[in-house]
Amino acid sequence: MPAQIPAWLGEALPDARAGHARLIAAQLGEEGLLNRGGLQLRSAAFEDGEELDPSFTASEEDAVAPPLEWTAPPAGAQELVLVVEDPDAPGAEPFCHWLVWGLAPQKGQLLEGETPPRVGKNAFGNSEWLLPDPPTGQDPHDYVFQLFALDEALALMPGATRADLVAAMKGRVIAVAVLTATYQRSDEDEHDWDEDDGG
Repeated sequence: MPAQIPAWLGEALPDARAGHARLIAAQLGEEGLLNRGGLQLRSAAFEDGEELDPSFTASEEDAVAPPLEWTAPPAGAQELVLVVEDPDAPGAEPFCHWLVWGLAPQKGQLLEGETPPRVGKNAFGNSEWLLPDPPTGQDPHDYVFQLFALDEALALMPGATRADLVAAMKGRVIAVAVLTATYQRSDEDEHDWDEDDGG
């Protein structure tokens, strides 16, 4: 059974539910770290709690990761880490869509489709943005973008796993910011996809 979601994180999520207790932010963050020093994570493609455009999901060919931007982290930050997880997927862990580290500890951005400096293995074992593709007919899934400021740079090599990243980040998180997108695959998407495939 998942542990209860921390109150500070629950307040930061548009629609907190049990699965969110499995997020890395729930494991490594704590009260007082959320938006510490004014750290904020935003996207020009969606507002917090809004739906992802299909151009960032498996519903469209040539889909890419959405653009993101963040404010400067608090003093003492040596590196920024970005993790995107789906807490609504079944399993002991959230479905991991993106593991990114090596981001400079300053105000910055990732452009739409930009390749980050260091990327780890997503839930499919690939080092890239894993396109959201929830089963047809399910309620919308959350995709929680989690930005961590660390007080020490990571020595991880590209291709590291979620477990590797969590272990390396323990005790180093000095600020956290979260941003949530949602996505629901409709029957129409499924039909369009089948037609495109000639099926």
